[in-house]
Amino acid sequence: MARIVLFEDEEALRLLLAEVLEEAGHDVVSAGDGAASRDAGLMAAADVLITDLMMPGCDGLEVIANARAANPALRIIAMSGGGRTVTTDFLPMAQELGADRILRKPFLPDDLAAAVAALGA
Repeated sequence: MARIVLFEDEEALRLLLAEVLEEAGHDVVSAGDGAASRDAGLMAAADVLITDLMMPGCDGLEVIANARAANPALRIIAMSGGGRTVTTDFLPMAQELGADRILRKPFLPDDLAAAVAALGA
């Protein structure tokens, strides 16, 4: 199965998504913000990156750019529900930066597992 790096700032959602992915047989490393995406070794060792787009500090668009620089073959899933106060839809921007799939929140946890499987991971 795949080595997955998961960035999600909402702890309860991060834990749920990591659990779903681990139950599907994947090895998951997760973080509450995108700062770890600056670790080129972490990005280079991953098969799949899953990132929220709206996070404090290092947002998901920066995560995608960091990941692509470290691992051009990395398969990327971007997820977002927009922001509480921001109405801009960043999912199309994520695709322009190289996200292979996008998920609009809210989604079912199984939708994420299916998106990972669709990437061949």
